[in-house]
Amino acid sequence: MGAGLLGRGLGLVLRNPKLLGLGLIPAVISGFLYATALFFLIDYLPQLSRSVTWFADGWSEWARDLVQVLGGIGLLGVAVLLGVLTFTAVTLLIGDPFYERISELVEDRFGGVPDEVEVGFWPSLRRSLIDSLRLIGLSILIGVPLFLFGFVPVIGQTVVPVLGGAVGGWLLAVELTGVPFQRRGQRLRHRRAVLGANRPLALGFGVVVFCCFLIPLGAILLMPAAIAGATLLARQSLGHPVQAAGGRADQQVSR
Repeated sequence: MGAGLLGRGLGLVLRNPKLLGLGLIPAVISGFLYATALFFLIDYLPQLSRSVTWFADGWSEWARDLVQVLGGIGLLGVAVLLGVLTFTAVTLLIGDPFYERISELVEDRFGGVPDEVEVGFWPSLRRSLIDSLRLIGLSILIGVPLFLFGFVPVIGQTVVPVLGGAVGGWLLAVELTGVPFQRRGQRLRHRRAVLGANRPLALGFGVVVFCCFLIPLGAILLMPAAIAGATLLARQSLGHPVQAAGGRADQQVSR
């Protein structure tokens, strides 16, 4: 059920091509920065892999090579996980006004926000920055053990990627719903509690977004749709309507 929210979000955003174009600008900027970082990571990956597997220098050649390959896979996997999560945080900070507008249009389409809390630009930016740093820190704390488990044969190449997708999906769901929850005056702890009570829904949405963000250019092209879908996720988790009331609401989005 939660997986379909990204598709609904994409449909909503495509109804306003101008807004879609504005929503892509921050993602393109972040995408360029992260693509450059990924290029240098891959270029230096063999050296980095040898550095983190120093303990295998005295092993036989085949064992040393195997450990170095596993080390490289683990490094790349953790880098991708952290990249997806930090990409979202950085892009949301860069594009806060654009994504706020997308989320607002989605909210208006389904009846608005009762008792909406007006938050100024700078307080909103400060809260977003603090919450993003907390989530990035949490992703690093989780990413390090996953990296270490990546060295375990079979498990590291099967179970760990699945766990990484689940963890990454959950953190993305929490991150992307920041705008609609802030509009209701709720902070990160409230977000986690509400989404935790609707964990299958949040995970369904977050894992699909995570997988789509792994596709080249996926994070750039789908970020506006992910914001719209996250707004629907927040509304549904809070018990607010996610079905359009009528034609007038449709016009508000497509305007």
